Amino acid sequence: MIDRDALLEKYRAERDKRLRPEGNAQYVRLATHFPQMLGDPYTPRVEREPVTDHVRFAMVGGGFAGLCTGARLAQAGITDFRIIEAGGDVGGTWYWNRYPGAQCDTASIIYMPLLEETGHIPTEKYAHAPEIQGQAKAIARTFNLYEKALFHTEVSRCTWDEDAFVWVIETDRGDRFTADFVGIGTGPLNVPKLPGIAGIDTFKGHQFHTSRWDYGYTGGSADGAPMDRLANKRVAIIGTGATAVQCVPHLARDAQALFVVQRTPSSVDVRANEPIDPDWFKSIATPGWQTRWLENFAGNVGMGGAAEDWVQDGWTDLSKRIRSRIMALPPSDWTPDKMAAAWEMADHEKMSEIRNRAVDVVEDRATAEKLQAWYRQLCKRPCFHDAYLQAFNRPGVTLVDTDGQGVERIDETGLWVNGQHYAVDCIIHSTGFEVGTPTEERAGFDPVGRGGQKLSEAWADGMCTLHGLNSAGFPNLFLVQFAQAANFIVNVPHNWMETGTTIAAIVRHMTDHGLKTTEPDPKAQEDWVNLLLSGPGMMINNPDCTPGYYNNEGQPMDPRAKYAVGYPAGPNAFFRYMDGWRSNGAFKGLLFA
Repeated sequence: MIDRDALLEKYRAERDKRLRPEGNAQYVRLATHFPQMLGDPYTPRVEREPVTDHVRFAMVGGGFAGLCTGARLAQAGITDFRIIEAGGDVGGTWYWNRYPGAQCDTASIIYMPLLEETGHIPTEKYAHAPEIQGQAKAIARTFNLYEKALFHTEVSRCTWDEDAFVWVIETDRGDRFTADFVGIGTGPLNVPKLPGIAGIDTFKGHQFHTSRWDYGYTGGSADGAPMDRLANKRVAIIGTGATAVQCVPHLARDAQALFVVQRTPSSVDVRANEPIDPDWFKSIATPGWQTRWLENFAGNVGMGGAAEDWVQDGWTDLSKRIRSRIMALPPSDWTPDKMAAAWEMADHEKMSEIRNRAVDVVEDRATAEKLQAWYRQLCKRPCFHDAYLQAFNRPGVTLVDTDGQGVERIDETGLWVNGQHYAVDCIIHSTGFEVGTPTEERAGFDPVGRGGQKLSEAWADGMCTLHGLNSAGFPNLFLVQFAQAANFIVNVPHNWMETGTTIAAIVRHMTDHGLKTTEPDPKAQEDWVNLLLSGPGMMINNPDCTPGYYNNEGQPMDPRAKYAVGYPAGPNAFFRYMDGWRSNGAFKGLLFA
């Protein structure tokens, strides 16, 4: 029997240990503090002449957001397309994140976009990074998106020319070209951050961020080859989020000694990865199969009321538990408070199972208890793995639990935690990305629209769009992101495939009718935002949540954050609404000229 009051008190006590008044300011930017860590260790930079031409559509970002947009445009016959990408190839987060063990934590057949279009059959339920990046490359090849791409290039200015009706794009490589349309798909997981630990710059050993994995130092490869150069190394990894959960087992296997430095434990549920049977795959791969699977998954985890669960994973398990408890209520108890209580109890049961798993798997009881996650499952990104907890049973692996306080300081030879010094040869920072940083800072530019107004100025009081895609005053600008749209963060590429379809429909319509510009009617935009605000708001900003990037590191949310919500009826309802909106052909709410 779960004692709700005692459990919530435990959650709050653990949260309070970790609250830091500086919030996101506890992290430092690599660009300003450790620029040497930001280089591309995977692809040599090729010098080229500046580009000064014109394209129909320019896409900032070569991850799945940009690739899905380019693919859908190509399918609609719009082929004059350019990707501008900071990395040396397409893939976005899957270009940069090549750490050992990297894989998707949503099932491959719904996570990897455009599988039906490329013909790729995933090899396992949760594909590893090389295969996922391979799918990104396959999309680029299939739809000829490499032809005009600019790699190792970052946009520095993007300005609307009101006389020529084009966007003027300038980059850090001297490019200055124009485009009829611009898409921005830089995403929240592309700029790495480091903890602002005292003395971090004094360490005389080797250190790097997981998104710039140094295989030259560790040996091995992203394909899984053993990191043989760590055989005589003492390694510390700081951070125990989703990235560390995946790479710790490999470090535990290969390093002489591994110190896993933990401020907050992740919830680590069973992953149950397994190969995909090609014969089984052929049995489901009838035309339109991926769309059906996408809708089924979203229907299970996103208020869609799916009758069956095809994916059957940790995400759908929690959702089924919540629905089961709510459906067990008598109709008279279907009130917001009692439905929320049913949701909460389902979460408590699930998290109790996850905490018990840590004790069952980890042999040392004290270590196991420190690996227990005391918060609701959706306070932090849930993790799934079948070797992370087991890694702590290896004799060379030590959990360095900071009891929520983090590392005290770093010196020339190692790090200090709880007054104890740990001498190491290498420090690996598994400390995530700048999710809490303003978008214009992460992207490196702030679009300048009609009348010289910057996008950040237009949104000074909060994000304001139509469908999360267009913003009044910024003609022909498309924002490829999920806020004020489906907001489906469990399976992000589903958003990109749908968004790409909408962008392609708009551009095709304008091309067919000789239209030069489009932007939202301000009244339609206002009505859309008001509709979103009528919903339940942010569900993960619970007062007993442990600090993290989901909840602004536990600090009061900026009042503008309330605008970063999704369609009240859920993602599948949003996707259906947008399908009807596109198919109608009127594009209600957009102004064309």
